[in-house]
Amino acid sequence: MNSTLIFWPVLAQVVLTILVFILMGVRKAKSVKAGTVNRKAAALDNRVWPADVVQVSNNIANQFETPILFYVLCIVLYVSGGVGVAALVLAWAYSLSRYAHAFVHTSSNYVPTRMRIFLFGTLVLLLMTLLAGFELASLGQTPI
Repeated sequence: MNSTLIFWPVLAQVVLTILVFILMGVRKAKSVKAGTVNRKAAALDNRVWPADVVQVSNNIANQFETPILFYVLCIVLYVSGGVGVAALVLAWAYSLSRYAHAFVHTSSNYVPTRMRIFLFGTLVLLLMTLLAGFELASLGQTPI
């Protein structure tokens, strides 16, 4: 199997982050145009933006939390030769879960649904971590 395939879900995650930044720009521009924000205060305090802007801003922060672990795990799997069907399915499952999470977070922001999606993505990361650990151990790369 071509191990570089692991980088497609990575790119999908990067694209998601860029799309959320674009959404934030659109929502901020709309707010400024409508006059619903004090731009001077907003320069120092994100909380003065309307709720729809803060939702997107909070989601951007999320894009630099667990996705960092995802990026590292994909690199570990690539370097260790651990990219196979299981790794690809898990990587795509994680990336797609982040799209679902971002959609809920920036639209309805219904926390129970958002939490279930987050927990699913976290479980996928746990499975990817175990897979990476098995791959490293099979190479004789144990920490002990």
